[in-house]
Formats: sequence, structure tokens, C-alpha cells
Amino acid sequence: MATSIKEQEDKKMTELEKVEKLREKADVSFAEAKEALDNANGDILDALIYLENQGKATVPAGGGCFSGSGAPSGGYQYSQGGEYHYERRGESFGEMLKRFGRFCLKVLNKGNTNFLDATKNDALVFSCPVTAVVVLLLFFFWVTIPMFIISLFCGLRYHFRGEDLGRGSVNAVMDGAASTVDDIKSSFADRNNKEKDVQ
Repeated sequence: MATSIKEQEDKKMTELEKVEKLREKADVSFAEAKEALDNANGDILDALIYLENQGKATVPAGGGCFSGSGAPSGGYQYSQGGEYHYERRGESFGEMLKRFGRFCLKVLNKGNTNFLDATKNDALVFSCPVTAVVVLLLFFFWVTIPMFIISLFCGLRYHFRGEDLGRGSVNAVMDGAASTVDDIKSSFADRNNKEKDVQ
């Protein structure tokens, strides 16, 4: 009889320790911890998952979650000593490189399917992919920008054509730049005419 009372006391002590440990890990009340352990048949890890699903557990810092071992995301992992250790399992460097490569291919595809057209008197002078324009701007901007401005003064007009950039809002900016150049040219012409009239 004495052994059975001792076993019951040991069992209660173990339950109390589990509740206390669960309270610390999940930052919940005694009642919530006890309910979660009862629903998880005494398994602390399952109780953590239960509390997280109920929205009662505080999620671990660093964006982790409570999950069983072998889960793809980071989380608390159960060890044989009965302690919980947080292990962050993020994206590997190779996966990051693959994702970056896919992003670069997507951008390159968009750049090669959209074009910058240059026209003079409504006749197409030249057309080049946006990728080439970006490369010129990145590596030869000190030449590209002045040439662009000079070409506007020479009567060239630029418009984007394509699925992504061929919209009216984008081309309105290009038209605005051309209008500004036209205004500057007309103000110079007016000033020259006034100077000629004075002479």
C-alpha cells in the first residue's frame, strides 16, 4: 500500500513538474497548461503544439514555432533528457542562391520582352530591349544620360513598348521629358528672336 501511495505522489509530482515546465515554455496559466497536457496525454511537446494552435502560446522569439521533430520549420525539439531546445532551421545558402537566380531570370525575361523605342517625326529610328538600356545606365551613365538629353533636343521621342512598361503612365513621363525639352527650345528661340529684333 505504501508503494502505491508513493507512486501516486511521484506521478502527481511529475504532472506538476510538466505543468510548470509547460507554463514556462508557453507563458500560459496553470489551468491552460493542465488542460493542454490532458489533451496531449501528458506529452509536453504535443501540449505546446496544442496551445499554439489554440492561439494561447507565445511563439518563440526569432519567428520559430512549436513543432514535432523532423518538421521542416524551426521549433522546439524534444531531447531524451526531457528538456526542450530551440533550433532554427532556415533556408540553406544553396536554396537562397536558387531563389535569387530565379528572381534574376524573371527580371531578365521582363527586360528582354519590353523595349524602348526612339521615334522622330512618328518614324521608328531604333528599338532596344530594356535590359540593354539598364546595362548602359549602370555602366555608362555619364555617356548615356547626356546622349539621351542631346537626342531629345535633336527631335527624338522615346516610348516604352511591352507588357510591363508599355503603359500610359510610364510613357506619360517620357512625354513630359520631351515637352520640357520643347519648352526649353522654344524659350531659346524666343530669346534669339528678341535679340535679333533689338539689333
